[in-house]
Amino acid sequence: MQFPRRSFLRLATGGVVAASASRAWAQDYPSRPVRMLVGFPPGGPTDIAARIIAQWLLERLGQPFVVENRPGAGSNIATDAVVNSAPDGYTLLVVSTSATISATFYQNLNFNFVRDIVPVAGVVRMPLVMVVNPSVPTRTVPEFIAYATANAGKINMASVGNGTTPHMAGELFKSMTGADLLHVPYRGAAPALTDLLGGRAQVMFEGMISLVEHIRTGRLRALAVTTATRAPLFPDLPTVGEFLPGYEASVWFGVGAPRRMPAEIVSRLNKEINAGLADPTIKMRLAELGGKELLLTQAEFEKLVADDTAKWGEVIRRINVSLESGR
Repeated sequence: MQFPRRSFLRLATGGVVAASASRAWAQDYPSRPVRMLVGFPPGGPTDIAARIIAQWLLERLGQPFVVENRPGAGSNIATDAVVNSAPDGYTLLVVSTSATISATFYQNLNFNFVRDIVPVAGVVRMPLVMVVNPSVPTRTVPEFIAYATANAGKINMASVGNGTTPHMAGELFKSMTGADLLHVPYRGAAPALTDLLGGRAQVMFEGMISLVEHIRTGRLRALAVTTATRAPLFPDLPTVGEFLPGYEASVWFGVGAPRRMPAEIVSRLNKEINAGLADPTIKMRLAELGGKELLLTQAEFEKLVADDTAKWGEVIRRINVSLESGR
């Protein structure tokens, strides 16, 4: 079918106008406060990382980026709220590795994370640390494995919630060692750490950002980090993989948005967040908390999300753990 020349020109002109309007909208963004939903309570690593980048964006863009905590269900409550929000850039999601785990761990989600959330920008990557209450008479991973074997079913393993990266790091450890640890999920890092410090839980895998001061003051004993290489903040601390070849887990945080958010706003947020990650002050704050800036293009961050979704899906299926299994 052929269009009359005038009709074609009107269509072409309309496309140019729409594209120009979209670019102008992105340049004016944001014109009012932006909500950043965090799927965990205040005080945990996701929350702290969110507040660091929110303050940068306020200073950079001139509008408040308000961190709003919506804890529960491994961050799925917050994700569901963002999926169902207007894709206008005024409701963002602080995403973590937990989202890539939930895709397989939870069987009946109302959304598909890869389909419904666009990864906008990375923020930080950090190791988890395997820590014990000082009452546990072990100082190394092999000693802990032996102690757990001798006390099967008597050791409580705290986590920040079902289906989170710390939970999966613990489950991976259990599957590779045969340790019989009782998983006790909490609604975030703060309550889990309260019970670990109080001796009601004995071991925990958690982000370094939550543990640094407790380790330095001796209130918790660090046994190892979960990444493939040692952490610069604690260079003398071994990796779990040094004792269990092939063991590796890490946690990252970033920013996501409803999938239909205009590409121009996605691009602008990626640019502004990456500018923050290149800033020496932001880099220093993340390093002090045990993390390293995750400076990625939007496409690179999208690939990271897809790759980790596949990785943790394979792990969950292999060890046969899910919300429904009760483990």
